[in-house]
Amino acid sequence: MSTIQDFGSWLQNTPWALAITGSDWAYPFVQLIHFSGLSLWVGTIFAVDFRLLGFGKNRQTPAQLSQSVLVWNWIGFGIALLGGFLLFACSAATYLRNPAFLVKLGILVPLGLIWHVIVQRRARNWNDPSGLPAGAKIAGSVELLLWVCVAAAAVLIPTVG
Repeated sequence: MSTIQDFGSWLQNTPWALAITGSDWAYPFVQLIHFSGLSLWVGTIFAVDFRLLGFGKNRQTPAQLSQSVLVWNWIGFGIALLGGFLLFACSAATYLRNPAFLVKLGILVPLGLIWHVIVQRRARNWNDPSGLPAGAKIAGSVELLLWVCVAAAAVLIPTVG
């Protein structure tokens, strides 16, 4: 654990992390980047998952919707990852001791990402406009639940520590 804490201390003392932390406008701007990326990323995930659950207009099958938002989904992920890393870097040693952060990043996000990739791959097969298999609805429900848990853990980060 000492090596991880040493890494966190080193990271939060890099010139660019100190510049973000010490600026009146940089930290809020990085938060804006992170939350914008999250909105794009999670918004496209939820759109496909809600479609798997049968919500929304039937203009596209889940496979078509998943394909049409795929690029935006991963652009949002990249933006969220960049912003999240910069936010993490500003207080890395503190975050590495925070149980809510560790649950979010150590368990929930990897599970959510793995499940998301599985759902994306499976959604390509869900082309039947007359009805979706029960597995599609379960996949969409599980993914929604995982991302709600990630959000809940993120909300707890400032209160646990």
